[in-house]
Amino acid sequence: MNRLLISAAHKSSGKTTVCVGLCAALRMRGETVQPFKKGPDYIDPLWLGLAAARSCFNLDSYLSSPEEIRAEMAYRMRGATFGIVEGNKGLYDGLDLKGTNSNAALAVLLDTPVVLVLDARGMTRGVAPLILGYQAFDRNVRIAGIILNQLGGPRHEAKLRAVIAHYTGVPVLGAIQHDERLTIVERHLGLVPSNEAQAEAARARVHEIAQLVSSQVDLDGLVALARTAPPLAPAPAPIIRVRPKRSGPAVRVGIARDAAFGFYYPGDLEALSDAGAELVVFDALRDKRLPQIDGLFIGGGFPEMHMDALARNVGLRSAVHAAIEAGLPTYAECGGLMYLARGIEWNGRRAEMVGVVPADIVMHAKPVGRGYVHLRETGRNPWARADAPSAKRIRAHEFHYSSVENLGPEVEFAYEVERGHGVDGRHDGIVRKNMLASYSHLRDVDGNRWARRFVQFVQSCRADVAATSSHS
Repeated sequence: MNRLLISAAHKSSGKTTVCVGLCAALRMRGETVQPFKKGPDYIDPLWLGLAAARSCFNLDSYLSSPEEIRAEMAYRMRGATFGIVEGNKGLYDGLDLKGTNSNAALAVLLDTPVVLVLDARGMTRGVAPLILGYQAFDRNVRIAGIILNQLGGPRHEAKLRAVIAHYTGVPVLGAIQHDERLTIVERHLGLVPSNEAQAEAARARVHEIAQLVSSQVDLDGLVALARTAPPLAPAPAPIIRVRPKRSGPAVRVGIARDAAFGFYYPGDLEALSDAGAELVVFDALRDKRLPQIDGLFIGGGFPEMHMDALARNVGLRSAVHAAIEAGLPTYAECGGLMYLARGIEWNGRRAEMVGVVPADIVMHAKPVGRGYVHLRETGRNPWARADAPSAKRIRAHEFHYSSVENLGPEVEFAYEVERGHGVDGRHDGIVRKNMLASYSHLRDVDGNRWARRFVQFVQSCRADVAATSSHS
């Protein structure tokens, strides 16, 4: 299992662009590249998956056990010749004092060499103590290579190479000059998602980045370094991913996937399919009616960026409203919640949305909720866990710059929020009939197999409809 973890000294060092370029460049050399992203993230994996032509999977040590993470990597690496794990934030950054969920801890867990991307703007001799300090901070972390980024020219590069060789001995595997062509436009939650660009334009962007990165990075050196990663220790048998037997008849679950809604974890969609769902994709911007479905899943995204187009599609908004009011099992996360509300207000403008959630959405300049959340089920979730409400907390995450305003007093909530913000700082998961709409994003992991429960609920609702029809 040839693999590397690409990290940085700090956030916004350009490591995502470097990883995108490496995935595409290695793929063009004939490698079958499997990308991974550390932590909760939707946007970077979209670019990494596009570059590798293979879905990117998240490794999140806050939501998953160490055994599950090792098993996930081994499972996803089947058929791949090269694995790239992109870290988040800096190498040693984490939630707690000991850095138990840091990139460094993940590298140790997966016994994977680290390549450090350094934003070298304004640096010369000072790069040496930085590297030495990172090496000394945790000797269990193998910092095996450096990629210098944002260089100011050949002289700058030469000075840095000489300093690093003299003081550290860590090989410099790349030296990337500052180039505006290596910039992917950012938005309030990070990079602009690749699903918002035209397919050809996004592929062309990735190709250009790959050309620039491959011409300035020692790909042979990276491959050789990746080959030094030892085999992953086999995971205990109960942890290894086994496709479960379907728990009931196949049901059709509609998935909104378009420029406005694209935040879905590939593993969660796979889990829905494994549980018995046929995923039926539709476009909330262009399709005038819902497809023939038994359930509905609207994930996150940037509906505020497309609120005028969503508002103009009156036919679909009306169809969604009528279907939910008629009892269609529906799950919506973040952007999906925003779409189901009465309207979205942003920059002094308002656009009408579906209106099934009795509230208004207001966008803000700063984050309202961002990071990991702890939820406790109230028992009102239409597809609650069997042991709720006495169940252990659910760990999830949220990323939103919007707030719910003017919420009706009759609303019921699926969750009490113990950590995070959710809808109002105390609750999340608005319940109406068979709909659950929340700001929290769930992951289908061992601690919370939500996909199976949702599909079982859809199956039970369809069975109820069939029984009612046969007796009428």
